[in-house]
Amino acid sequence: QVQLVESGGGLVQAGGSLRLSCAAPGRSFRTYAKGWFRQSPGKERQFVAAISWSGSTTNYADSVKGRFTISRDNAKNTVDLQMNSLKPEDAAVYYCAVVQAPYVLVSSESVSYNYWGHGTQVTVSS
Repeated sequence: QVQLVESGGGLVQAGGSLRLSCAAPGRSFRTYAKGWFRQSPGKERQFVAAISWSGSTTNYADSVKGRFTISRDNAKNTVDLQMNSLKPEDAAVYYCAVVQAPYVLVSSESVSYNYWGHGTQVTVSS
């Protein structure tokens, strides 16, 4: 069972920044698109950002455009999410995910992702 491991969550004041990171120990996903999703209590999991296997294409939810940046380091087998100008509504559990197959285009649909982490909590105080 492939496991993705997120880190970097925590408590931050509104307007602050956090950087999330996701690693995949023991499995190389260099040719797989990756994404970040989030879920807050009582709400469905929602797309945040995605990046192609090469890193040349990114996609963001409208709610985070201009504030969040997704990046990847294929040598380290990681994907990061830099979150700036955080708002209370950004508070959620954040999950990283990897698509089902190599060279699949970036996707904002959770059904396109086959591998998921356990999530990391982000709390934003107002």
